[in-house]
Amino acid sequence: MSLHLYEVAAQPESAPAAPLPRPAIRRWDALREVVELVVLICAIYALVNLSTVRFIVQGPSMEPNFETGQFLIVSRVNYLLGDPQRGDIVVFHYPGNPDEDYIKRVIGLPGDVIEFRGQQVYVNGQLLNEPYINEACSEDMCADRRWELGPDEYFVMGDNRNRSSDSRRFGPVPRTFIVGEVLIRYWPPEDWGIVHQIAYPAGNP
Repeated sequence: MSLHLYEVAAQPESAPAAPLPRPAIRRWDALREVVELVVLICAIYALVNLSTVRFIVQGPSMEPNFETGQFLIVSRVNYLLGDPQRGDIVVFHYPGNPDEDYIKRVIGLPGDVIEFRGQQVYVNGQLLNEPYINEACSEDMCADRRWELGPDEYFVMGDNRNRSSDSRRFGPVPRTFIVGEVLIRYWPPEDWGIVHQIAYPAGNP
């Protein structure tokens, strides 16, 4: 029996598998995302600071509703979209020195007639119900007097009538001097709250 030998052609050694490409490190994409985040944070911060201001109460003029050392957030936006209303708590530039800011309550609107009779406030002939004031106004501080407000003029007073420098002394405040409406009292924590027209009763003129 004869043996038949067959020569098997040598198979070439297979080439080593090429390594899989590593994912490209997207350093520039990551940097761009960081930059975009920083820009977004700056934009939000700028928007908040343009639309609101912080105010620290100093002095007793708004007691018992606001006390020295309380921190407030004041909205500029409210009066970009509308006008101050009676009862609003506002921050404004003091007419005698616009570098100083005061906090008071709006009592009179443009065109109103404000009168003191017997230490009480009348708006256009109607007695104003004022449960928010600290105490009855003294004769010296609320002597009988009358003001007629012109266009864009607002009459403001402190809730602590006997210890407040307000429109009784420096006259009506021009609309352009009003910074914004007090919305939130945020410090100290126990005093936190929304303060829109705080204690101002419905039914007033």
